[in-house]
Amino acid sequence: MMIEEELLHLRQENALLREVVDQQRETIALQQERLRLQDAQLMKSQAIIEHLEQQLEALKRDVERLQKQLKKDSHNSHLPPSSDRFHRQPKSLRSKSGRASGVQSGHQGHTLMLIDQPDQVIVHTVDHCHHCLTPLHHAPALALERRQIIDLPTKRAVVIEHQSQAKWCPSCQSLSQAPFPSSVRAQVQYSDAFAALAVYLVQYQLLPYERSCELLHDVFGHAMSPGTLTTLIQRCAKQLEPVEILLREALCAQKVIHQDETGCHVGKHNWWVHVTCTAQLTWYVIHAKRGATALHDMNLLAHFIGVSVHDGWKSYRQFACGHALCNVHHLRELTCLAEDWNQAWAAEMKELLLQMKAHVEDAKASGQATLPARLYRCLRNQYSAIVLKGYQANMLDPPAEMSPPKRGRPKQSVALNLLDRLCQQEEAVLTFLYDFAVPFDNSQAERDVRMIKVQQKVSGCFRSIAGAQAFCRIRSYLSTMRKQGQPLLAALESTFTGELVLPAF
Repeated sequence: MMIEEELLHLRQENALLREVVDQQRETIALQQERLRLQDAQLMKSQAIIEHLEQQLEALKRDVERLQKQLKKDSHNSHLPPSSDRFHRQPKSLRSKSGRASGVQSGHQGHTLMLIDQPDQVIVHTVDHCHHCLTPLHHAPALALERRQIIDLPTKRAVVIEHQSQAKWCPSCQSLSQAPFPSSVRAQVQYSDAFAALAVYLVQYQLLPYERSCELLHDVFGHAMSPGTLTTLIQRCAKQLEPVEILLREALCAQKVIHQDETGCHVGKHNWWVHVTCTAQLTWYVIHAKRGATALHDMNLLAHFIGVSVHDGWKSYRQFACGHALCNVHHLRELTCLAEDWNQAWAAEMKELLLQMKAHVEDAKASGQATLPARLYRCLRNQYSAIVLKGYQANMLDPPAEMSPPKRGRPKQSVALNLLDRLCQQEEAVLTFLYDFAVPFDNSQAERDVRMIKVQQKVSGCFRSIAGAQAFCRIRSYLSTMRKQGQPLLAALESTFTGELVLPAF
């Protein structure tokens, strides 16, 4: 073979080998690209898996939080009994008193008693002997047995007509007419007593306007329109303006007051009714705001130097007066933590607060003004130790809210929120322990504010701001008079006669 032929053959083989190498390189590059895409897909899948795992953990925490919320009812939270969603066995925070059920010894009953001067007397005579039938018309009565029936008059509304005479004077040839009394203003009108009863039905018994008018018609036979009733209520509220001022001044001079607030619908908007009260005084104020703006507009706490008993709402603490927190709120929260969150310290704190309450009640019953110093120090030390134990048990707890991060300070767990309040506001929590004039709870305000919720459930929302303000002013007056044992109908009648009966301030 010639050299040229061999060289040509080698070149052909080299070209074939190059083609094979190029094909292999393309295959390798293709395989590398596939591997790169697979790695990217794998990394993306891993990221999706991690994201789904995070979502799963967040959903688990949300489910756990919602389950704990479902377990809350009136015995372990601030929810009212009417909001309890499922039937449960009643669990009262009160311990057994040891007394028998029913009427207690010394209770003053309300048995119907005979009155000395009845309105009508019907004498049942003995006409003849029941044994021999001898006439007994002229025989004297040897004994008299009395029985009385409390009845309603047949005609329950009396129409009184006033007639004014006009006379001609023969001396001066003038006509003189007798004036009507100042209370007789229209041709036909309701008396002050009738108007007081109509206002009483709406403002104290919480009947809706139309039902109140129906009751007046059914019982007395005289119809009253809701418009007339509205006018009477506004007239009554106008007369009570000075009473509202006196109420605020009297409450400002008290050593201890109770405060609370609740939502109230006025038209389509949510307003707030604020109550400030004692065992003898009640003052309701309706305001568009719940917090500091409303409290400043009420113009009470800015001048008050006593102790205000309230819940943990922070707006109250902006004022420099003394503060005491409601411990029944704390007992409910501690019950929730002990039963649903398995917080052992919460059960201990609940037991300690109840022991403190019992010690204070025993000291009051024995005439003491304060607890013995040694007992007081022991109870305070136990309180501090339990709070410290609570912090130690909750140091690693995750936040209660696991939703996407928001602006502001992140939310803490329910347990830490309560611990912060018990620690940072210890003096307000334990005011009842060293100042016996301060009660253990804020039940007085809760009882007074409950009537606002009853009104909402029975009558619905207020149609106007003027109607809501009139209700709060009249209800303040009636609640105060009821606490002081005054007759309400006579008090309301005095607002129409002009001789206003004032409560004791």
